[in-house]
Amino acid sequence: MSGNFDTYLERIAAGLPFTLWATVGGIALTVVLSFAAGLAMLSRRRLMRAVARVYVEGFRGSSEVVQLFFFAVAVPIFFGVRIGATAQSLLLVGIVVLGLNHGAYGAEIVRGAVDSVPRAQIEGAVALNLSAPQRLWRVVLPQAVVEMLPPFNNLFIQLLKATALLSFIAVPEIFKKADELRAVPAFADELGLIYAMELVVYLVIAVIITMVMRVLERLAARRVGRAPVRRRGRLSMAVGA
Repeated sequence: MSGNFDTYLERIAAGLPFTLWATVGGIALTVVLSFAAGLAMLSRRRLMRAVARVYVEGFRGSSEVVQLFFFAVAVPIFFGVRIGATAQSLLLVGIVVLGLNHGAYGAEIVRGAVDSVPRAQIEGAVALNLSAPQRLWRVVLPQAVVEMLPPFNNLFIQLLKATALLSFIAVPEIFKKADELRAVPAFADELGLIYAMELVVYLVIAVIITMVMRVLERLAARRVGRAPVRRRGRLSMAVGA
């Protein structure tokens, strides 16, 4: 094993809190924006639908790297705000961009999941004289959430991997801290080991996210009367199983 292994591990450990904060903060903002924009796109109000659509298409159709520099450099200049060059302030900018960008993708997940709820379910709720908010929270969303969770799992893992982009604005996350060793001649021959260690760290975090989302999937399915069953060696969802 390399004699510099402990040095590489220390560098990655130094950047790990920033990666975790960016991931958790980005996921939290993504969830909020996904539901807000996704439901807004289904609104009866044309203006609300238009605003949500502009947000979704704007952030899905532009580069995430450019978005980072826009919010870190251009926005403070436009509004005369000094955000500072501290790691914490730059991390906050990164979380905002990660949330805005992935929230745009999440909005389509929410919209599609809500649209997938059978019309008969909504008609039944109307027959029971439930108000529109009651239909949404008691009938539509519980069923839609079951459909949202698998694609949200993929989206959150994509967000995790996107945290490496924060190195462009000097956030000292794990990629940035390890990549700084590239400029040191003594470590030039072991770059493969450094990057392999980073890959393992990202993989472990991704597995943890997946495990949490799988638990949430089971809980959400159980809430609407579904249970996981095995059919022909594959896991599927059956009503009333």
